[in-house]
Amino acid sequence: PRRYCNRIAASGQAAQTGSTGNCPMAKKVLRWWRLNRDRLLAWWRQRHPRLTPAQQLGRRGERDAARLLTALGMDILVRNYRLPEAEIDLVARDGTVLCFVEVKALRNVTRRRPSDQVDQDKRVHLSRAARHYLAGLGNPPLAYRFDVVELVYHGWRVVEARHWPAEFPEVVAPHARRGD
Repeated sequence: PRRYCNRIAASGQAAQTGSTGNCPMAKKVLRWWRLNRDRLLAWWRQRHPRLTPAQQLGRRGERDAARLLTALGMDILVRNYRLPEAEIDLVARDGTVLCFVEVKALRNVTRRRPSDQVDQDKRVHLSRAARHYLAGLGNPPLAYRFDVVELVYHGWRVVEARHWPAEFPEVVAPHARRGD
């Protein structure tokens, strides 16, 4: 196509039309792209997904958890508050209490509950992220708690949703003692 357009430019046809942008081959390619764009983009996205299925489930879980908490009368303040070592899925306000919410979404629970995945290490990371969030607010004298929302999906449909308020107290990481 490029050689064809260059030949047209060399023959003087470009001077007659005013620019090389009127290349007939370029027009054909552009027309073909406009006709097939949606199909090509769908094919590309199918082969190069932006998110893994687990990431898609996590995003959907956070969105559905936010809807659940809003329906329960809570205000969502922040989504995905991130630190290098930790993340808080949702920060919400329940009256005068600040809630740091961890969302757990699983497909077809068999033996374990989704909330069982919030182990001691995860609690330490959440507590550290919460302290960082509060420090960013200037450490106001607010009551706060750590909630867990668990969602169980069958396909992409929520079959079970539970909100566990004050699921665990703030956890401080044990510091390694230095040798004396």
